[in-house]
Amino acid sequence: MYLFNQASQNTTQDTSWILHHIYDAYELEFDLIFTQIKIHLPVFHFNLFGYPIEIGISKHVVFMWIAALFILISMIYLANHYKKSRVPKGLGTLLEVLIVFVRDEIAKPTIGKGYEKFLPYLLTAFFFIMTSNYLGLIPYTSTVTSSISVTATLAVLTFFMMLIGGITKNGFFGYFKGLLPHGLPGWLIPVMFIVELLSLFTKPFALCIRLFANMTAGHVIILSLLGLIFVFKTALVSPISIAFSLFIYLLEILVALIQAYIFTILSALFTGMAVHQEH
Repeated sequence: MYLFNQASQNTTQDTSWILHHIYDAYELEFDLIFTQIKIHLPVFHFNLFGYPIEIGISKHVVFMWIAALFILISMIYLANHYKKSRVPKGLGTLLEVLIVFVRDEIAKPTIGKGYEKFLPYLLTAFFFIMTSNYLGLIPYTSTVTSSISVTATLAVLTFFMMLIGGITKNGFFGYFKGLLPHGLPGWLIPVMFIVELLSLFTKPFALCIRLFANMTAGHVIILSLLGLIFVFKTALVSPISIAFSLFIYLLEILVALIQAYIFTILSALFTGMAVHQEH
């Protein structure tokens, strides 16, 4: 494939070809045996107060739309089955199992009373992350969750859900007062308030970096293992490289689900801590 031809030319010089297949771009690439097809996506350039601005539809945006469309169609399919009082089959059964899992094993235990208000967001985040992760394992696609902007947006949404939930339940001043442990000495209150306030922002930051790093690392490892064939310039290492790459790829199938679960349960946990500060 063209990927291997490109790798054999560039590996001895640098590793930019690995990052090229991970980073976002304004084009879609389809590798054939001896050539490569590129579909250029629309990009718009304009000036805002004298500063050049570039806005376009990148490949991450394209596959984010595809993931969202797949989720929308799947949920409409499942809803139609329930409207007709029919038991879902096939994909519908899988979706029902996952929805019940998020509700009974994530939202209800971690948030507790009032979890129903936050369940729509948790389900949306879970299915979006899981679908995007699995979509990125298909050849010629892109892993949306390996973009820091996407994971940061999801983390910010979790942050606002946590903040709004805590303020709605405890009041504005009551919520921030509840950040401090009871029985602190007066002189320690300002220091602990700053520490707790910083920890409030580190929670979404950890969500963002954890998802981004885990989804990026898997692809880098696979491409690096395949690149060993061209680093050593011999086919003798190809069985080892391909075997380990296949193992990591199979591991990525499991990681794709685990990362969706971790992001969702941490979002629910942080929200539960903000809503029920008395615990």
